[in-house]
Amino acid sequence: MVYFVGAGPGAVDLITVRGRDLIARADLIVYAGSLVNPQLLEYAKEECKIYNSATMTLEEVMDVMIPAAKKGKCVIRLHTGDPSIYGAIREQMDALIEAEIPFETCPGVSAAFGAASSLNLEYTLPDVSQSLILTRMEGCTKVPPKEQIEQFAAHQSTMAIYLSAGMLDELTERLIAGGYDAKTPAAIVYKATWPDEEKYICPLRDLPEVARIHQITKTALVLVGPVIAQQGYQKSCLYAADFSTKYRKAKE
Repeated sequence: MVYFVGAGPGAVDLITVRGRDLIARADLIVYAGSLVNPQLLEYAKEECKIYNSATMTLEEVMDVMIPAAKKGKCVIRLHTGDPSIYGAIREQMDALIEAEIPFETCPGVSAAFGAASSLNLEYTLPDVSQSLILTRMEGCTKVPPKEQIEQFAAHQSTMAIYLSAGMLDELTERLIAGGYDAKTPAAIVYKATWPDEEKYICPLRDLPEVARIHQITKTALVLVGPVIAQQGYQKSCLYAADFSTKYRKAKE
């Protein structure tokens, strides 16, 4: 059996209990060495074989995982954050299906939620924004035409932008061209939840300069939207005294 396990955003204690227990059971682990906290490997048993996928191709990863799984070994593919977001897991799953190897996924905490916790943010403030867009700038991996930055910026909802810290000048220009005001609150969070985390809030127009000052070019998440100011919102109806729920009657 192969398990795709989300390692979380960085802090070693933000892996799920299920994920930690799977690592402890593993006979073989292939982990994303450039992004996953290596301290998580300390949960593995001494005889577990460990491979760093940062130096491997897809074919090399499968050449390690498939033979072990066919021998009945517990194989863990340890991805950063949550495997379902920019994890490139579908191509691995298809190879496992072809090899008739069963697999399961264990979710993890994505960087967007690690960054929100670091900034004490609520992404969905009533009367400010009720939507969170997870996206990225186009690089080696193309972005569909209908999912370009400008199209999403037109909504002026909350955006969490992955894999784009090295393109902040272009990103900022396109966000403003798409609809965000240049003074819209923005944040950049470097290595969210890691011990060496850095986080900065600024107007959108200043984002590239803030990153340059602090020499942030990678491993960072960009957040954009009025919710970052945490102001101008309405209180939730859920807890309002005049709102009835299944568990509580409205008070006059």
